[in-house]
Amino acid sequence: MPQQWPATDIARMILDGFDDYREHFRRITDGARERFEQARWQEIQIASAARINLYEEKVGETVARLREHFAADTLMDVSCWPLVKSAYISVIDLRFDDELSETWYNSIFCGLFSHDLISDGCMFIHTTRPSLRRARAAQTRTYKPQGQLSAMLASIFADYRFSEDYADLPGDVRRLEAQLRENLPDWVCKDPELSVELFSSVLYRNKGAYLVGRIYTRDEQWPLVIPLLHREGRGIQIDALITDEADVSIIFSFTRSYFMVDVPVPAEFIGFLRRILPGKHIAELYTSIGFYKHGKSEFYRALINHLANTDDQFIMAPGVRGMVMSVFTLPGFNTVFKIIKDRFSPSKNVDRATVIEKYRLVKSVDRVGRMADTQEFADFRFPLSKFDPACLAELLEVAPSTVSVEGETVLIRHCWTERRMTPLNLYLDNANEAQVREALEDYGLAIKQLAAANIFPGDMLLKNFGVTRHGRVVFYDYDEICFLTEANFRHIPAPRTPEDEMASEPWYSIGPLDVFPEEFPPFLFADAGQRKLFDQLHGELYNADYWKGLQEAIRAGKVIDVFPYRRKGLDNE
Repeated sequence: MPQQWPATDIARMILDGFDDYREHFRRITDGARERFEQARWQEIQIASAARINLYEEKVGETVARLREHFAADTLMDVSCWPLVKSAYISVIDLRFDDELSETWYNSIFCGLFSHDLISDGCMFIHTTRPSLRRARAAQTRTYKPQGQLSAMLASIFADYRFSEDYADLPGDVRRLEAQLRENLPDWVCKDPELSVELFSSVLYRNKGAYLVGRIYTRDEQWPLVIPLLHREGRGIQIDALITDEADVSIIFSFTRSYFMVDVPVPAEFIGFLRRILPGKHIAELYTSIGFYKHGKSEFYRALINHLANTDDQFIMAPGVRGMVMSVFTLPGFNTVFKIIKDRFSPSKNVDRATVIEKYRLVKSVDRVGRMADTQEFADFRFPLSKFDPACLAELLEVAPSTVSVEGETVLIRHCWTERRMTPLNLYLDNANEAQVREALEDYGLAIKQLAAANIFPGDMLLKNFGVTRHGRVVFYDYDEICFLTEANFRHIPAPRTPEDEMASEPWYSIGPLDVFPEEFPPFLFADAGQRKLFDQLHGELYNADYWKGLQEAIRAGKVIDVFPYRRKGLDNE
């Protein structure tokens, strides 16, 4: 090893790249307030996608800069990288975003080296950040009603103001006070120690702004979310007051776009969210505020910890086997792992590159609570003993180019992870009449809300949708998705002759992007009762004109509202 090997210089250049990324991330995030105030809805979607793409762009720039400034034999001597890691630890020690900077370092290392060289000596497989040091109190505002709920609410909105005035603050305060009294036990509202704590920064996503915090007494607490909407020409409307943990969890769901929020000390805010949403994993919380790469790091750490401390084995996921993807899971870990098969069913007119493109597309579009977020991984290595033999045999058979056995290790060269859900077809098989109706109602809403976000699922079979633990129907199979505006929705032409009507093949031409909604009923439902019920609930989905109307609205620049919460006493305009 050369005596003057430049470990500190390399470490500082990596950190300079991180600072550049953080500055650009902050600029995009800081613009959220103005975009909300000025109702620049299309710009919100552009900014959201730009912020997601920013990470890989800045990693690429930093890797290129390192290659330019350091000789290849120096930079690529992996035996010296423990020195870089040590030097890097010393320069991030006093930072307020130190846990994110570790993930950044890992990304740079992976950009330079093969994944075969990943080790905790050269990288941060395990964090070096002392959790107690970072567990400081988040920046919050506290309000004490002292029996005057309406005065307290008025005080909150005096502190959280925008360039646009509130449309009807007195009316909104009266409505929110009624919701607060309805949501909480009677004794809570009379408790002299009742307090409301809100995070100082407003969270922004899509067309909404959110105040997030908690309501608490000496002995109990409830999460609190207050969504705000900007009704153009009418000012800011306080839309709801949400205190149910399940409803708040849905707002921070893995099916939603990422919030934009000013968090100078990310760990503080994550700690605050964990207090009000104890059922959420830390990986999901980091991801929910745009730090999806660090969410990926936390997910991986949780996964290897689970494997090290349980007897869990990978098995094939329950449900109908996919024609493009093979899906396996760990029974005790709420995730599925999806790999692309080497050969597809003849009915699938896609190739491997197209499937990868479709899955990556989902990352940057508005998922409106109806598409599962994914994480993409390369070169996963797991102990052979962690695979059920039947599962491993099937993976080796359908995807030998992706899955291989190297001694006592199974190598997964490429996969995606998603939250595990109950496939909708299996859910319906075991549901009672009321549950069937509720699930089919939500299935139709999922299709409509995806369409409102300019997403057409393509393959809308029940097996490609799942039911979450909160009972929401979510789409999770992306190999045939496209933008709604790309599809060509058509009515089936009338037969020209009796022979046309009796023919086994269509009498009309069909283009690659043609969709005939009239064909949906028998295609989607083998069960005649379910088919009839869905027709009653969402029969307009069988009409090409319905889809064309949505396309016209999207092309005209309309960003359609899809609310991540139940709205009480308000129209869904």
